[in-house]
Amino acid sequence: MENYGLCQLQAEGEEFDPNFHEAICQEEGEEGKVIEELQRGYMLNDRLLRPCKVKVGKGES
Repeated sequence: MENYGLCQLQAEGEEFDPNFHEAICQEEGEEGKVIEELQRGYMLNDRLLRPCKVKVGKGES
């Protein structure tokens, strides 16, 4: 599918970006970083098809 311009977004370990990620929940962890990717996101030729559904760190208690 890459030949047609479809690519997967990588989210785990990245800084949370609301343009590409949809936060589903928060857990203890590094604040503002994606802890876990719950559903893959996809882009088609620089256009977002589906954002990544992710778990985001909210800092340490």
